[in-house]
Amino acid sequence: MIAPVSTLAVNTNPLQQVATPAVDSAQSIVSFNDVTKRYGSFTVLDRLNLSVAPGEKVAIIGPSGSGKSTLLRVLMTLEGIDEGMIEVDNDSLTHMRNRNGILVPANDRHVRKVRAKIGMVFQSFNLFPHMTALQNVIEAPVQVLGVKPAEARERAAQLLELVGLGSKFDHYPSQLSGGQQQRVAIARALAMRPKVMLFDEVTSALDPELCGEVLNVIRTLGSEHNLTMLMVTHQMGFAREFADRVCFFYKGQIHEQGTPKQIFENPQQERTRAFLSAVKEAN
Repeated sequence: MIAPVSTLAVNTNPLQQVATPAVDSAQSIVSFNDVTKRYGSFTVLDRLNLSVAPGEKVAIIGPSGSGKSTLLRVLMTLEGIDEGMIEVDNDSLTHMRNRNGILVPANDRHVRKVRAKIGMVFQSFNLFPHMTALQNVIEAPVQVLGVKPAEARERAAQLLELVGLGSKFDHYPSQLSGGQQQRVAIARALAMRPKVMLFDEVTSALDPELCGEVLNVIRTLGSEHNLTMLMVTHQMGFAREFADRVCFFYKGQIHEQGTPKQIFENPQQERTRAFLSAVKEAN
């Protein structure tokens, strides 16, 4: 249930004040404004404010249960929010104006229109097992966007080449390694021509030796394409190398944020230092 705009609260929580937004919301392509998400009595996002600039690469790190994946899920509208507003590319994702010009919770049609600007790659590959790699990438542009099959096929072939699977067009998911399946999933998301790409622990289901091939594809996308990216990850080395900004989440808020150099070499908050120390010891 999305709260009416009039109920948006002013954030006075001291944790949130630690993390001054790094991007002016007026210049952002993604903006979370006092967003709260609850599951029963548990608050998983707590009056969250986050603005992301066009083309910015943001790594989201933090302990389990801190709200990282929920951030992506509410942005993809897989989950609703309880309070606040989310904006994408100058459109409200969560609200719309009625005939009287008053902001009200968005209807399904409005949500679909704005959500079309976002692509997401999940931990699990979620490929159609009865379709080849090429067919998996073709399906959504044809069925959702109404792209002509010939054009969709050409686009899919280009994207599979981009992710290094030019020789695997006719392979079914069962004939592909986990890393290859994840790369098909990335190509499938890109086929919808999103402006914003979300990656939710995309290497967590892969064997260590397969992680590199997926991360290399993401590196290529980041360096050669003007995509805004938000990535939830436990791969600290990759976050340090890949991201323009790192956000450390704790208890549903951005506890600390900064450049990779700032966060990994000189974190200011004790909780951030403890987390990074624990990750380093585990590795």
